Amino acid sequence: MTKHYDLVVIGGGTGGYVSAIRASQLGLSVAIVEKQKLGGTCLHRGCIPTKSLLKSADLIEQIKITNELGITDLEINFDYKKIVARKDKIVDQMYKGIHGLIKKNKIDVFNGHGRMLGPSIFSPISGTVAVEREDGESDVLTNDYVLIATGTTPRELPYLEFDNKIVISSDHILTQETLPESILIIGGGVIGVEFASLLSDLGVNVTIVDVEDRLLKLEDKDASRIIEDTFKKKNVAIHTSTRLVESDFTKNESSMTVELDGKSVEFDQVLVAIGRVPLTDDIGLSNTKIKTDKGYIETSEFYQTAESHIYAIGDCIGKLQLAHVATKEGLIAVEKIAHQTPIELDYRAVPRCVYTNPEIASIGFTEDELKESNTKYKAHKFPLVGVAKAVIENDGVGFVKLLVDEHESILGATIVGAHATELINELSLAKFLDVSMSEMKETIHAHPSVGEGIFEASLDALGMAIHK
Repeated sequence: MTKHYDLVVIGGGTGGYVSAIRASQLGLSVAIVEKQKLGGTCLHRGCIPTKSLLKSADLIEQIKITNELGITDLEINFDYKKIVARKDKIVDQMYKGIHGLIKKNKIDVFNGHGRMLGPSIFSPISGTVAVEREDGESDVLTNDYVLIATGTTPRELPYLEFDNKIVISSDHILTQETLPESILIIGGGVIGVEFASLLSDLGVNVTIVDVEDRLLKLEDKDASRIIEDTFKKKNVAIHTSTRLVESDFTKNESSMTVELDGKSVEFDQVLVAIGRVPLTDDIGLSNTKIKTDKGYIETSEFYQTAESHIYAIGDCIGKLQLAHVATKEGLIAVEKIAHQTPIELDYRAVPRCVYTNPEIASIGFTEDELKESNTKYKAHKFPLVGVAKAVIENDGVGFVKLLVDEHESILGATIVGAHATELINELSLAKFLDVSMSEMKETIHAHPSVGEGIFEASLDALGMAIHK
């Protein structure tokens, strides 16, 4: 079958399907090509399933301290299969919701592998999309525009390939219905520390290894310190500044023996969490003028590739690999295609969230980045132990840190503590609107609320902190 569309979106993940909906709202005829399921990594193998599991783990962790809350004699028992079943139910509910939205917006979905063709009988320019279906048949989608949103996949170590049994990825661990007794996590970035937090709360013996000198190297040093201290209290073994090589691993029938600090340690599983690689190898880029860098597609500020009618967004372009970033990039690209006037995305105003216990959320620059660029700034840190609601929630663990310039504008910010991933939205809005500390001082925050920490940090920037 051959059919023409104004826009063909290759990839039905968060960025792809949201872009398709916006394009339909703008009057374009739209098709999505998706090899697996609409919703992509975020819905099926990332954001949503991990946060569902983290919710269960957090409740288990809360039960451990019920004596401090005056609740006695509670026993901790859980059925991991039921925890996984709840996760699957949530994912399925959201998946059905996406299908409803796609139908409502009259978007056609083609299930199969999409590849762009070069100039052919179908079109004088490259970009026609051939869809190879599982039944061996194919569809040809001619178009005026293409939007590539193919995402990424977990990166393997060359000497430690995934076998989905002993050596696993973040994709595979979310499909397991049983927990290992012990696990080695290679990688101390966001994915690694989130799973370390989750699994340790569920009673798994966790060891985490990273080549950097601290966990969460790209985040604030003080945030890293709190996470490392928290992990140590949970008996998570941390090995930073540690580079493992092939000879350190001995694969057994049902476990892995690893040489760590001169000792042989046996693990039921090894989770490799060293980043992700773009899914751009087999989508027909060689049939176009599109340029790549290490597999990531190069684009303009409005996500246009070297082929003026082909755009690319999301993880496959190598910017911030976050679902909400892919969504925003897609909206900007589609509005550009529809001859609107979108605002260029400021990546320094994008919230970055780490769903550990406690949570971490940040925007903008870190202190290390500002020092490296010789940017003048002042850091104002307010400990959440001075905020009553934060003490009620989790003993006041954490802080709000604002990095401001001489004009009182936010250069960067970090929140560690209860509800940090919700509170960061306030600072994201403040940065987008360039709210000064003097203006922040005039806002009113509800009492008691953890958000009072943001207010106090802004007062501290003016030398007026009340509870510090």
